[in-house]
Amino acid sequence: MKLTLDLHDIYNRGTEIEKALQNIFDEAIAKKAPLIEIIPGKGSGQLKKHVLRFLEAKRGSAKNMRIEKPSKNFGTIKVHFNWHEAGRR
Repeated sequence: MKLTLDLHDIYNRGTEIEKALQNIFDEAIAKKAPLIEIIPGKGSGQLKKHVLRFLEAKRGSAKNMRIEKPSKNFGTIKVHFNWHEAGRR
């Protein structure tokens, strides 16, 4: 299951961006989704930086998370979760 968040419609509304990111993150955790695809678009890169800052802040609470910035499609960010590793020590 892949969850997708397209930020094109709310690119200039900071609080809505934060809410949308938090909602998709919470949904991924609740459903144990292995992948979130976030589409900030290409633009100036400011929205992508905003998304990456959000994800870096979440990294502490989701140690089973890996962030991928595909080189062939730099208008997307992929967040991979490894739910099997979460319970191991």
